[in-house]
Amino acid sequence: MQISVNQEENPLSGLVTDEVYEVLLQHQLLSEKGVRDFQIRQKFRSYRSQNIAAYDAIENLREEYPYLQFDTIRKIVYKLNGKRSS
Repeated sequence: MQISVNQEENPLSGLVTDEVYEVLLQHQLLSEKGVRDFQIRQKFRSYRSQNIAAYDAIENLREEYPYLQFDTIRKIVYKLNGKRSS
């Protein structure tokens, strides 16, 4: 699966350097869904740090990702250690 992110932009900059990100992209070692979910969790945390209610934060994310349902985003943002929270 090919990541549809501009190679000059590193959405994982807090985790890996730009050079490592480029190598991972070149060798197709990144999951598009995994990168998207990471970005969604980061944005959700940012909204919450601005004292935006969880419901409103998820609704804001739905505007950015209209192909995802509310419950799907909720499951993404509350995912813990590889397991979905119940």
